Amino acid sequence: MSTAGAVRGLRVLDLSRVLAGPFCAQMLADHGAEVIKVEAPAGDETRRWGPPFIDEAETTSAYYQGLNRGKANVVLDLRVDRAREVLHDLIAQADVVVENFKAGTMDRWGLGYESRLAEEFPRLVYCRITGYGVDGPLGGLPGYDAVLQAYGGLMSVNGERDGDPLRVGVPIVDITAAHQAFGGILLALLERSVRGRGQLVDVTLLDAVVSMIHPHSAAYLQSGVVPERTGAAHPTVAPYQVFRTAKGERMFVAAASNGQFSALVQVLGRPGLAEDVRFQRNQDRVANRQELLAELEPLFLRQDAGALAVELRVRGVAASPVNDMAAVMASPQVRHRGMVVGDGNGYQGIGVPIKLSRSGSVPPRAPAAHGADATRVLGDLGYSTEDVASLRKCGALGPEEE
Repeated sequence: MSTAGAVRGLRVLDLSRVLAGPFCAQMLADHGAEVIKVEAPAGDETRRWGPPFIDEAETTSAYYQGLNRGKANVVLDLRVDRAREVLHDLIAQADVVVENFKAGTMDRWGLGYESRLAEEFPRLVYCRITGYGVDGPLGGLPGYDAVLQAYGGLMSVNGERDGDPLRVGVPIVDITAAHQAFGGILLALLERSVRGRGQLVDVTLLDAVVSMIHPHSAAYLQSGVVPERTGAAHPTVAPYQVFRTAKGERMFVAAASNGQFSALVQVLGRPGLAEDVRFQRNQDRVANRQELLAELEPLFLRQDAGALAVELRVRGVAASPVNDMAAVMASPQVRHRGMVVGDGNGYQGIGVPIKLSRSGSVPPRAPAAHGADATRVLGDLGYSTEDVASLRKCGALGPEEE
């Protein structure tokens, strides 16, 4: 296996901040792209989203570290004319630009994709990530993960039936948008290899959240019935939910077929439940969910979660204890899959989830310090030492003391 990565030689300019854009660019870096992250003098705000921090000065949070490995780092104060000239030069050398500025910002700087860059750099793949898009009734409004969870309906189906709507406990809309941006960029690059031209990859948090609310969206479009929250339970499969066990632990069981349900109740010592007319088919079990839980919950309370999960897996029933982060990161299977990585110098991060049999991925490299690579990157663009010094003096690279 090569460790060069499938997109080795690809040049990516990461102008984004917070989550979706940086995560997308990090995935490209993991697979071999040369990624240059451009930050404002104040830095990506996630640098300060701690604790925990990875340095005593509290300039780089664990949050930032998890989204920005493998990138060179340059500071540009884009309020300064000469900094925008440098940005133009960086774009000229890029295959891909990723940005999530407020709608209209790049146009205001004279670097809009439709108004300038598409014609000047016809092979450029330009990925724009916004909250709601740049037009339409909400076009141009800022987007935040939890707000889009609310607006896009995800929050309405998350939580207990008689409780409040809940935010999903991870920024799932941003993460989904990052993966969609990653896929969109690769699609545009594939198309460029045939047609010879780049294009705009238009990703929004709104589209991301609406795309993920299956099966509720499909059920509503078919029936017109507004779905209700079901807690950890599945709306159309039973039993498919969390159960309490003997030591107060919780485990999730997914008995999604009649055969799996039969195996489950055999393991629990009540094989006759599989023949009970109330529970013979999945639709029966869903219709009689409360009666089913009244039968099953006392049986689970006699079980050890870990031992029961093992026994159920042997019988073909998907089940797992509800692990906390410590258990996940120590999991032998997680470690076997390479989903916790390090560089040998203190950096640890989540591994690369897309495994390619021949191309591999590049070794992890901790995020660069704020502005650490300015001299090298600008030198590669043809800027002399004197040019860089002049840029620093006029503030294009941030305050001169940096």
